[in-house]
Amino acid sequence: MNKAWLSYCGLILVAVSWGVNFGVSRLAMESFHPIVFTLLRFGLAVPFFFILLKWKEGSIGIPWRLVPKIALVGLLGVTALEIIVMYAIKFTTLANASLLNVAPWPIFAALLSPLFIKEAITPKLIIGGAICLFGVSFVILGGEEGFSLSSDLMIGNAMALSISIIGPLFNLSSMSLMRQFSALRVSTWTIFFGAIFIVPFTIGRWGETEWGRLQFEQYGIIFYNVLICTVLAFIVWNASMYRVGATRSNFFRYAVPASAVITGYFMFDESIAMMQIAGAALMAVGLIWITIDRKKERVTPTLSKNV
Repeated sequence: MNKAWLSYCGLILVAVSWGVNFGVSRLAMESFHPIVFTLLRFGLAVPFFFILLKWKEGSIGIPWRLVPKIALVGLLGVTALEIIVMYAIKFTTLANASLLNVAPWPIFAALLSPLFIKEAITPKLIIGGAICLFGVSFVILGGEEGFSLSSDLMIGNAMALSISIIGPLFNLSSMSLMRQFSALRVSTWTIFFGAIFIVPFTIGRWGETEWGRLQFEQYGIIFYNVLICTVLAFIVWNASMYRVGATRSNFFRYAVPASAVITGYFMFDESIAMMQIAGAALMAVGLIWITIDRKKERVTPTLSKNV
């Protein structure tokens, strides 16, 4: 198996882990305030990142001149993104949040990529992406909630749509940084700064958790979020994205809602409609189509002069 296929497998596994985390995080909200839990997830991951970085590369530093840029990327892609995700779900339906968050993400990634990097957008990628888009729409709209344009949900809808813009900006900014540093170093420092910027939002909320009554289940949830969904996931995603390109990689995010639906079925006895099964199958076809690219179409992304 060549490195490209390993990268595609890595993207799928990360997307699945994030989809499963929808169900895991729902359980977490029964014990933790959402922002406190977000800080636990990223704050506890920081020491693991630095230990891995020191062990793997022998140093942990970054040039001072790049600190403002990396701090901004952490603020955008960790602090802002995670908090907006949380409140988008609060102010709109899960179906609306999922569709407006996930579906436009790869499209915005393709539109914004010239500002950061140069990547070839092939006809095969466009066709595969369109198939994936239809598939993920079926997965989300096939649920019981459906999509609603109620005026009461407009704030939440706007937040969800903003996620699909902030997310690609974070991915593309990380891609440009990985021209100078490894995926591990970029992940380490963006998570570090992102966690620091979350701290002020947790003031006054720590007392809402009964820390002395936490059980094995809550610690298992924290373990899964810290080590699987953050440390492992960010490193694998960034490394894989660097290998196959930001635009192509972001279509694999469409596996997140499909994984979330399956998780809901097993964890919360939620139903799965035939429309959702058909959408998942269609999405799988699109992703397979994207990965089986002709060799001449594969172009290693390069930095844009705008960076």
